[in-house]
Amino acid sequence: MKFTFKKVSLGFIIIFLLMGFGLPKNIQKKVDKEIAAYFDIDTFTMEAVSVLKNNKLDLPSKFDGENLLRVFDGKSPVGYVYVEQAPSKTANFDYMILLDNNFKILHSKVLIYREEYGGEIGSKRWLKQFNGKMPGDRVDHESNIDGIAGATISVRSMTNAIDDLLQSLSILKKHKVL
Repeated sequence: MKFTFKKVSLGFIIIFLLMGFGLPKNIQKKVDKEIAAYFDIDTFTMEAVSVLKNNKLDLPSKFDGENLLRVFDGKSPVGYVYVEQAPSKTANFDYMILLDNNFKILHSKVLIYREEYGGEIGSKRWLKQFNGKMPGDRVDHESNIDGIAGATISVRSMTNAIDDLLQSLSILKKHKVL
């Protein structure tokens, strides 16, 4: 696959126009690169998915109108991307989750990790544990997700964040918001 700057730049401009301020530039570049590589597409657009704030649903995850995006290859939807932050020991780290059109987890990535310890949660091997999980599935660092010595806080945080996302998506689907 050939990854060209022009195509990503055009995608970023389209996203910027559609979403307003959107993600920070350094995060957006990483998200674009991951989407292009995972879906093996050169050009794509993204559209913010609106989760109404007044829907009175108690959601464990935050949806701010700019962190859950539908990804299109031309006019065909290829999936979704969820971008958020989770706490580590003294700071937050940025992560993204790629989902298929049924909200099954396809790929996850730690985009920026800001701590001296615990960055091992960004390893592909560890993150693969979440692939295939669907809305309603439960993930837990004590039962079905392996820990990492020296990264306990980050493991718990990432696992809890993904569990919250899966539970939120389940609630939104149940109430036909998605």
